[in-house]
Amino acid sequence: MADSPSSAEPPQTCAFDAARLDLKLSVTLAGERDAVDPVVRSVMSVVREANCVPGREDDIELALAEALANAVVHGAKNDPSKIIECDVACDPQRGILIVVRDPGPGFDPGKIPNPCHGENLYSSHGRGIYLINQLMDEVEFHKNGAEIHMLKR
Repeated sequence: MADSPSSAEPPQTCAFDAARLDLKLSVTLAGERDAVDPVVRSVMSVVREANCVPGREDDIELALAEALANAVVHGAKNDPSKIIECDVACDPQRGILIVVRDPGPGFDPGKIPNPCHGENLYSSHGRGIYLINQLMDEVEFHKNGAEIHMLKR
């Protein structure tokens, strides 16, 4: 949601001041499902040690796992020769920012049906994005949906 031009405050975005980061981590993984869990465990170990967002680690862990799984399945098409990138930044004032990039063509997030309505209850797609939006404080899609920015305060 963007603020109107007359708003007193600038719109909130998933941007961090690099000079104020307590944690900056960049990892890559092969586009295969078996690569997701070890990366999630590794990233979350660092996040917990850095104490970025105390008490919110479980939400972050599940959102990260969903974002990486989506990147593997939909972006990399389960092709281990394709690379997925994950950047994590922690700012003591803003919280934690996680960016996941995949090599796919992207998608239109607005066209993902709500898995809580009607016939979508039985659909096998759309739950990951729904969960990410429920778990994180701010979620943005960039590069035609091939990049997700997730913020937790």
